[in-house]
Amino acid sequence: MQSHTTARQIGLPPVISSASVLLVLGSFPGAASLAAQQYYAHPRNDFWRILAAIWPEEAQLSSVSSYEIRSACLLRKGLGLWDVYASCERAGSLDSTIRKPVANDIATLRLACPQLRAIAHNGALSFQHAPPVDGLAVHKLPSTSPANAAWSFARKLAAWRAVLAAHSLVAG
Repeated sequence: MQSHTTARQIGLPPVISSASVLLVLGSFPGAASLAAQQYYAHPRNDFWRILAAIWPEEAQLSSVSSYEIRSACLLRKGLGLWDVYASCERAGSLDSTIRKPVANDIATLRLACPQLRAIAHNGALSFQHAPPVDGLAVHKLPSTSPANAAWSFARKLAAWRAVLAAHSLVAG
């Protein structure tokens, strides 16, 4: 009988600043994101496309811009990124295959983000497994993952735009 073990994967550091107002939490980076060491690196993930549609004046959000330039744009807008899990075991990129997760310390992150007012969960697993953080509004958004084929781009965009507008990160 063969034993199958999956190596422990380590997530990405947060993309935050002291001016972050809204923190987008995913569950854990997919294989493409871990390989590139960039959030939402899979070319079919809608995350960067959605933000480019919400902030059309931000040409830096195009897929040809460097990750550092796109991240700096998010920080200027007051948006931060991180994940619920710091590490886990997983084969592939699907949330359903996450095993033995270790959570990030989201409550402590607030010390670095005194302006933080809300958390927006990028998908159901993030929403279901994140520990509550006192004093922060919580939003469940549709996943931008290509695995979320049940939501059209237009529906995802509308949901994301509404949450960003609710926190004054975009005009209503």
